[in-house]
Amino acid sequence: MQRDRLRIVFLGTAAFGVPSLEALLRSHHQVVGVVTAPDKPAGRGLQTAMSPIKQVALQYGIPVLQPVKLKDAGFLEQLQALRPDLQVVVAFRMLPEAVWKLPPMGTINIHASLLPDYRGAAPIQWAIINGEAETGITIFQLSHDIDTGDVLTQVRTPILPGETAGELHDRLKMIGAELLMNTIEDMMHHRLQPIPQAQLVKPGMTLHPAPKIHKTDAQILWDRPAVQVVQWILGMNPAPVAWTQLDGKILRIFRAHVCLPLSSPAAPPGTWDTDGKTYLHVAAADGWVAVDELQLEGRKRLPVKEFLKGFRR
Repeated sequence: MQRDRLRIVFLGTAAFGVPSLEALLRSHHQVVGVVTAPDKPAGRGLQTAMSPIKQVALQYGIPVLQPVKLKDAGFLEQLQALRPDLQVVVAFRMLPEAVWKLPPMGTINIHASLLPDYRGAAPIQWAIINGEAETGITIFQLSHDIDTGDVLTQVRTPILPGETAGELHDRLKMIGAELLMNTIEDMMHHRLQPIPQAQLVKPGMTLHPAPKIHKTDAQILWDRPAVQVVQWILGMNPAPVAWTQLDGKILRIFRAHVCLPLSSPAAPPGTWDTDGKTYLHVAAADGWVAVDELQLEGRKRLPVKEFLKGFRR
């Protein structure tokens, strides 16, 4: 193996992995192949769409593999023919052992949380929903179970006030790309000591799951405390977007904040209050939530003041 210039296979699908792939392509290492999801119909016209990772790979002329099944013998032969020294996984599916054990240096994964906390498909969303003050990026070695391998490196970052899941996603993907390059350099020079995740669990520490969130899960429950309602809204932006009902129509809420000081509303949770011009408030369990940006079914996404100009109940 050429220690100064690695042969790397990149496995990923979502936009979160794009900065990491581009960082590898700009480096002195050689990206010998990209593995991504098969093309699928997307958008209103259901036209066949490529993953963001495939789009980048094609721009750079990198061979692309799109297996339907990762255990397929033909795919494994193609992967072996690429002779990777190292594989990098970002926002992909679970890999069989035959794949992640293939390179001499193994397979590393970039995860958007401080493992072992927030294992799962939606760590960014759940960190905001749960009101965490900070999160981060973990790079770990793949093993049999999802998100459980030994940790190589971690970096922490605060979650900013009012930050949405989309905004945090965009910050973390850049942090992840930088950390990836540093981690590969440290691996090549044997400067890392893998740490079993069990050793990172502190006494009294609660580990939070981070399962995928579906559109049907995103309904706002107004009988929760106002702070929790706002965290829910921010954590669902940009997808699947928190929603409620207004006059029998679906109302999607993208941004909101707590009306301070908190004071328990006399009205039941879910009650709407507005002056018809500048504000739209909704009663929660212990106070009012001010809606900042929203979209009524069949209408455009608007700031609340623009929305109220054309809204009549």
